[in-house]
Amino acid sequence: MFKLPFELLLGYRYTRAKRRNGFISFISLSSMIGIALGVFSLITVLSVMNGFQEELRDRILGMTAHMTLSEQQDRLGDWQALYKQVRGLKHVTGAAPNVMGQGMLTHGDKVKGVLVRGVLPKYEPEVADIESKMIVGHLAELKPRAYGIIIGKELAQSLGVSVGDKVTMVAPQGSVSPMGVIPRVKRFTVTGIFEAGMFEYDSGLAIINLQDAQKVFKMKGKVSALQLKLDDMFNVKEVRNEIGDKVKKLLYTRDWTQQHANFFKAIQMEKRMVFIFLTLIIMVAAFNIVSTMVMVVTDKQKDIAVLRTIGATPGSIQAIFIIQGLIIGIVGSVAGGILGVIASMNIDVIVPFIERIFNFKFFPADIYYISTIPSDLHWEDVWKVSGLAFIMTLIATLYPARRASKIQPAEALRHD
Repeated sequence: MFKLPFELLLGYRYTRAKRRNGFISFISLSSMIGIALGVFSLITVLSVMNGFQEELRDRILGMTAHMTLSEQQDRLGDWQALYKQVRGLKHVTGAAPNVMGQGMLTHGDKVKGVLVRGVLPKYEPEVADIESKMIVGHLAELKPRAYGIIIGKELAQSLGVSVGDKVTMVAPQGSVSPMGVIPRVKRFTVTGIFEAGMFEYDSGLAIINLQDAQKVFKMKGKVSALQLKLDDMFNVKEVRNEIGDKVKKLLYTRDWTQQHANFFKAIQMEKRMVFIFLTLIIMVAAFNIVSTMVMVVTDKQKDIAVLRTIGATPGSIQAIFIIQGLIIGIVGSVAGGILGVIASMNIDVIVPFIERIFNFKFFPADIYYISTIPSDLHWEDVWKVSGLAFIMTLIATLYPARRASKIQPAEALRHD
C-alpha cells in the first residue's frame, strides 16, 4: 500500500550512502557532472545562436520591409489608393512605395554593381529604420530632381568617394538608336553614407529619391512595390489573407520569410546540428549512468536478496534502482539548467570578463560586423533540453533496474 515511499527512501539512501567501492561513487559523480555540463552547454549555445539569429534578422529587416505588394513585372500603379487601403488593416503599422532596379556606379576608373532603391523620405521611415544607420547625412536630403544618392560604407570605400563627390549611374533601361541600345547614364551627388551592419547592404545598396528613380528606370509614374511594416513580423500570413479579402486587386505578395528564406533556413539547420552534437554529451553521461547502476546492482546483490526474502516484489526492486539513477540525472539536469540560464542571461558580462583575462577578442570590431556576442534565452529551450536529459536518464536506468529485479535470493546468498 505504501510502496512508493519505501522505494523512494531506499533509492535516495543508496544514492547518498558511502559504498565499499569508491570507484562507483566516482563514476556516479562524473555522470552527474557530465549531464550538468551537457545541459549547461546546450542551453547556453542555443541562447547564443538565438541571439545571433535575432540580431541578424533585425539588421536585415532594419533596411527593408516585412512585406511587399506588387503587380505583374514588379510594376504597381496608383499606389496612393492602395496605400490608403492597406494602412487601415489590423496589423499594418506603416507603408511606403519604392522603385527597385539594378545599376552600376562608377567613379573614376572604379565600377561597382549595385541595387538601386528609390524611396520617398516622407514615407520610408514607416517601414525601414535607415535614418538611425546614417553615418553622414540624412534621408530627408534626397530631394526630387536634385539627384542625390545615399550609399553604404563599404560601397563608398570601394568607389573611393565621400559626401559631396559625384558618381555616375548606368542603368540597363536604355534608349534605342541606330547604334543599338544605349544605356541611360546619370550623374548623382553623394549626400549620405550609411552602415547597416550587413555586408550585402553596405556594399551593394544605393538609395535615391523615388522620382529620380522613376526617371532613371523609365517607370512613368509607377512604382515597383508598396512595402508594409507589421506590428509583429510573424503576422505575415494573417495580413496576406486580410489583403486578399479586402483589397479588390490582383496583387503579388512577398514577405521577409520568402525573400531571405535560404539565409534563415541555413541558421535553423545550424541550430539543429549543434543541438544534435551537444546532445551527444548528455548521451555519454547517460551511458555512464548505465555502467554506474550495473556496478551498484552487483555491489548490492545481498541487500536485494534480503529485501526479496522479507517481501519486496521485483517491481519494488526495479523502482528502487530507477529512482536512484533518476536522482543522479535530475540533480545533473537541474544544476546544468540553472547554470545555463545564469550564463545565458549574463553573457554580456561573462564574455568581456573572459576577454580581459586572456587578452583577446572573440569578434574584433574591425573584422566582424557583430562585435559582441548576443544572447536570447528561450524558456522552451530550457524545458526541452532538461526534458531530454531526464528521458535519457530514465532510459539509462531501465536495464540495470530490470537486472536487479531478476536477482534470485537463493543465488545471491548461496556463498554466505
